Amino acid sequence: MKELLRTNDPTVIAFAKALLDGEGIDTFELDLNISTLEGSIGILPRRLMVRAQDLFMARAVMLDNDIDLGQ
Repeated sequence: MKELLRTNDPTVIAFAKALLDGEGIDTFELDLNISTLEGSIGILPRRLMVRAQDLFMARAVMLDNDIDLGQ
């Protein structure tokens, strides 16, 4: 698995997952339950992972939809 996206905004994660699902790219979200530890203040980013072989296509989908990958 490779990191595609890291953000504090859960709406960006949800949008990215929906876009990638529509393209048939499997995703895995890391740090989903970290908000329990941080007290739901949103300071720790969540990460969206994809398979290594899907990374190029996933990046293209994100860029086509103006999602900043921070790279």
